[in-house]
Amino acid sequence: MRRRRFAKILATLGPASSSPERIRALFEAGVDVFRINMSHTSHALLKTLHGRIREVEAELGRPIGILIDLQGPKLRIGDFADGAVDLAAGARFALDTTRKAGDVHRVYLPHPPVFRAVEPGHRILLDDGRIRLKVVEAVPKRIDCEVEVGGRLSNKKGVSLPDTVLPFGAMTDKDRSDLEAALNLDIDWVALSFVQRPEDLAEARKMVRGRAYVMAKIEKPSAVERLAEIIEMADGLMVARGDLGVEMPLEAVPGVQKQITRACRRAGRPVVVATQMLESMIAAPVPTRAEVSDVATAVFEGADAIMLSAESAVGKYPVEAVATMSRIAEKVEADPNYPNIIHAQRTDPEPTGPDAISSAAREVAATLNLPAIVCYTSSGATGLRAARERPNRPIVALTPSTATARRLALVWGLHCVLTEDARDETDMVDRACRIAYQEGFARPGQRIIITAGVPFGTPGATNMLRIAFVGGESLSGV
Repeated sequence: MRRRRFAKILATLGPASSSPERIRALFEAGVDVFRINMSHTSHALLKTLHGRIREVEAELGRPIGILIDLQGPKLRIGDFADGAVDLAAGARFALDTTRKAGDVHRVYLPHPPVFRAVEPGHRILLDDGRIRLKVVEAVPKRIDCEVEVGGRLSNKKGVSLPDTVLPFGAMTDKDRSDLEAALNLDIDWVALSFVQRPEDLAEARKMVRGRAYVMAKIEKPSAVERLAEIIEMADGLMVARGDLGVEMPLEAVPGVQKQITRACRRAGRPVVVATQMLESMIAAPVPTRAEVSDVATAVFEGADAIMLSAESAVGKYPVEAVATMSRIAEKVEADPNYPNIIHAQRTDPEPTGPDAISSAAREVAATLNLPAIVCYTSSGATGLRAARERPNRPIVALTPSTATARRLALVWGLHCVLTEDARDETDMVDRACRIAYQEGFARPGQRIIITAGVPFGTPGATNMLRIAFVGGESLSGV
């Protein structure tokens, strides 16, 4: 099950893709990590999907990552007496704390903190940005607005506040319950929605206690403004372009995507590009040319992973969408311009032994034209460092930890293999050569480069680089 690409693929499970047969087909088509959206998933269904993924993992003998996506705080207006109203540009419209059914002049907003946070001049977006209001006056129980962009507004539409930092965290009671249920199942990644500031990650990290990696979804302008601090607090980031495109001008999103991707690459944090990548494949067996270019751009930027949402969850062609995305990534990575673009964005290694070893491994592999880099990684830190270098050779990550192998399934270029820690240096070389051969990365007579830490089994202690020949005694157990 070796992938022929560096970029990884996430696919969202849903009604179109939840059967055991479909999950297996999706993995075989190219999925590396499955996303479960807790906005539409009960705890019982979560347990069922988790079990089905782990069955496929056991059958195929490859680590598969599971990411749960928490819903986060959803802001919605109340109901209208007639079910909907038509708002005219230039008209006045209010959001208030009165539970009475709304009309063309006002509607109930059941979120008291919003009234304390908004200020005159702030924008309020309704129904995914289709309706735009400008705050004229805000008091504790009423927000008076002018309608800048009107239209038809119906019951319980969503509310976005791009100019307002809300005085509550990114986790709701539902999120806490969902997260605890997921952690009890040993999921690998948890994605936190509507992160506004680095402090929003603190509660999730406290609950997780190292049992999973925490991913911050960047979908608010306030998060972009504090990007460096959020990267420092998170284990990975997701460019959630759907909500970003609602809360900031659409034309700004591509630039922000590049900003986030490059910042994560510099920091060595995995980054996922998500939302509407192959949207037309919800209903069509082939994507548009623009969608192909969109996927290609993310791959050229060196994003760790690209994600399918509705395409795999509810679309008519989920397996075809994954296969298409995989082919696009493979083609991009074979393009003559790809190595130069990736190299141009490479960051100097940190002044640490493990970073220096990872950087040297990339250079040696390129200079000697070696077929693979093999790294021993217990906690996953060495695997992340190796991927940060974006070498033009596959990285075989050997780990004794099932949890580490599953988490690293999302990371650029890593082919994870479960194996025992090396007993000594001879075993380290023999094991690395044998696995590189068995997994199809090297042939007898070729050389590979190996990184490891001494003493063996010590997390984060990478301090050794070794070039070894594949063949002879190292393959005696094959």
